[in-house]
Formats: sequence, C-alpha cells, structure tokens
Amino acid sequence: MDSQPRVKPPLLIDTHAHLALLEKRGLDPHKTLEEAFAAGLAGLIDISLEPGDLPGRVREFSRHSRVRFASGLWPHAASIAGRRELVPALEREIRSVLSGGGPAGSPVAGEPLVCALGEFGLDHHYDGGDGGPDLAGERELMEAQLDLAEKLGLPVIIHSRDAPGETAEILAAHGGARGVVHCFSYGPEEARTFLDLGYFISFAGNLTYKNAPNIREACRIVPPDRLLLETDCPYLAPAPFRGKPAHPGMVAENYKLAAELRGEPPEEMGARIAKNVEALFGTAFSGNARA
Repeated sequence: MDSQPRVKPPLLIDTHAHLALLEKRGLDPHKTLEEAFAAGLAGLIDISLEPGDLPGRVREFSRHSRVRFASGLWPHAASIAGRRELVPALEREIRSVLSGGGPAGSPVAGEPLVCALGEFGLDHHYDGGDGGPDLAGERELMEAQLDLAEKLGLPVIIHSRDAPGETAEILAAHGGARGVVHCFSYGPEEARTFLDLGYFISFAGNLTYKNAPNIREACRIVPPDRLLLETDCPYLAPAPFRGKPAHPGMVAENYKLAAELRGEPPEEMGARIAKNVEALFGTAFSGNARA
C-alpha cells in the first residue's frame, strides 16, 4: 500500500482565452471546455477582439458557470478609425450585460459576468510603429478605453507588443486604472516598469519557447501577488503542443514551467494565482462549480 501523501493538484485558471476562435481552428469550444474542466481547469476569462461581440459570446458561453468575460477594442485599423463611435458602443454593451439586461445575468450571486475591459493597447509589431498607420489614433483608442474602465470601475487587460515604453507612458498617465499586461513578451526590465505602475503580469505559452529566455527571466522576478497565467488560445500553444491550436486545458503546461522557474510548489503557486484573480477581477474560481 502506498503510504506517500497525495500531492494536491494546483488550481488552474486561464486568465485569457478567445473561445469564439476555437471553432475556426477546428475545435468544438464546448467540448474543449468540458474536457478542460474535467481535467482540473477551475475557470477562465473569455476575451473579445472584435467590436460588438460581447452579447454573442455571453449568449454562447455563459452556460458554463466557470466562464467570465472581458470586452474591449483591439487596435485593428477598423477599430482605430471608428474609435469615436465604437468606444461609446462598447460602454453601452458592457453596461447592458452588467445590469442584467443582456442575453444572460450573473451565474453566481455577487459576481458579474463582465469582469474586465480588454484586451486593448498598442501593437507596433503589426502596425510597424513607423508612422505608416494611424499611431495617434491607436494611442487615442487606448486612452479612451482606459478612461472608460475607470468610469465603469473595471480592471483592464493590456495588449502591448513592440511598444513597452509608450505603453508604460500611457498607463502612467492614467494612474486611476488598474489591470494586467497580458501575454507578456518583454524582459525583466520592462516587467519592473509595469510592476512599478501597479500592474499584474500574465504569461502565456511563449514562456515555454526556447527563444524566450528574457520572458522566463521576467517570470522569475514577478512578485507572487502580481502573477497570472493564461493560454491566449487559440494562439501560442506551449512547447509540447507547438504548431497545434492552443486551448484552455493547455494552461497546465504554463503553470508547470512557471512553478519550476520560480522554485515554488505548484499547488501553492496555483492557490496564490487564484487569489490574484479574485483580487484583480473580483471573481473566485474554486473549481467546485458545475462546468
């Protein structure tokens, strides 16, 4: 008889997933969620990329009690061009769901379905950052959503690629906002800058890639009370699954590596991240709710 004590598995939360995109990658999102929950996923936050998609996502995925939602305007050219109309429309959409006037109410008493505004921010990888696209409009779109988040009392989910300095400058000028820099792709110096601004930092599957030692070093220095983990699915499948569509169940690989990098027991790190999710997003995932 095995007398060794059983190690409690870590509490797993995917803080950033794009469920509506899974089907486009050949995965049934509902079956994928059910399998992930059965394997130990405690909960996740579903994120928008397109204007106006919140009602449809809530209608489709709120049947799973462990799913919460965030909505924002990623810096696509169309969203930048239409920012003056789209940001007010985003506010109306979020208020509708928050007030229970949307396609679904809160599945858990005291926990609204919409827990954050995002993702949004700057992307100088795709826009080039060289003055070709409307960089002033991109910045204005980010600033307008930071203002909206403060107005609604919601945390923000920040996208920043190849633009660490300007992202930090804008966040510093909006000190009333709070949130997370998601899918962190920079090094420890940039991590310290965002941490000094009060932001959480979240790592995705790129943490596991061989060509990302700077990201792994950043993961090592993030304080335990500021760390989050995600998949950003269907993008950035962790190394063992690279080349396949990522799904929420794969967040276990990111937890495993993060615990190794930080020298922390996985179950302790998982419990700490669950507290961080509750502190930032106001939602508690225990893993005990129905799928």
